[in-house]
Amino acid sequence: MRILNFGSLNIDHTYQVEHFVRPGETLSASAYEIHCGGKGLNQSIALARSGAQVWHAGAVGAGDGGLLLHALGEAGVNTDLIRQVPEQASGHAVIQVDAAGQNCILLYPGANGAMTRTHIDAALAHFAPGDFLVLQNEVNEVGYMMRQAHRRGMRIVLNPSPMNDAIGELPLDMVDTFLLNEMEASDLCPGRPVGLSALRNRFPGARIVLTLGHRGALCWNGRQELRQCSYSVPVADTTGAGDTFTGFLIGSLAQGCGEEEALRLASIAAALSVTRPGAGESIPHIDTVRASRLTPAVF
Repeated sequence: MRILNFGSLNIDHTYQVEHFVRPGETLSASAYEIHCGGKGLNQSIALARSGAQVWHAGAVGAGDGGLLLHALGEAGVNTDLIRQVPEQASGHAVIQVDAAGQNCILLYPGANGAMTRTHIDAALAHFAPGDFLVLQNEVNEVGYMMRQAHRRGMRIVLNPSPMNDAIGELPLDMVDTFLLNEMEASDLCPGRPVGLSALRNRFPGARIVLTLGHRGALCWNGRQELRQCSYSVPVADTTGAGDTFTGFLIGSLAQGCGEEEALRLASIAAALSVTRPGAGESIPHIDTVRASRLTPAVF
């Protein structure tokens, strides 16, 4: 089983701040760094570092995309399906990280909004029934990607983030696996208590993985509900933790792991990632994850 991740590629401008900037406030940052990011890039690196075979499809600007291509290639991600868009800058994000390690993000799509149906069809042509297509909501034409992949018999994984009105226009009944947090679950099932029950009722044919932050994660696989604890670690930067979880979970499943083991590895990898600054750079390798001896959190 091979994995195609059709997703965003961003250059992250990360600022360490005492607190998030308030309306009308000018605030000095204590540190500034440039990192490679974007949910697509982060998840592809996590997929590769989980040991899975992954191709990334997307777009970068012709003038500033080299940094992003290098980061993916260095992690072992195949970049043959990434196109350069001369008239666009690469996507970028402005990220504030506060004293507690929490973040807020301002996102500019750039080349991530330049997907064409010709490019999508050419990328999907390399994949077969049973292969995975991993999607987020930081590129355009996601609905077209889903319909074309569904026709090919691919397994569609959707992380509906960032959540906006466009998610409601997608053919969500084609999704095989949802990975989402409580806020995204609430937006998909408005007016209902947040939890697996409402999601199961709305998407009865899908595997659903609901992340609960420091309380761990829940998974419904169509037969039973699985619960995964979180792990106690010192927090440096939470940027990319959810993407690390997604990549390790899907990468582990693609390599034949059972769901319980895949959830465990994904949770450990996500915990390790928040102990380091940055997004893509903070994602651990599978050997580090397997060797870790983290303490399960108790609530």
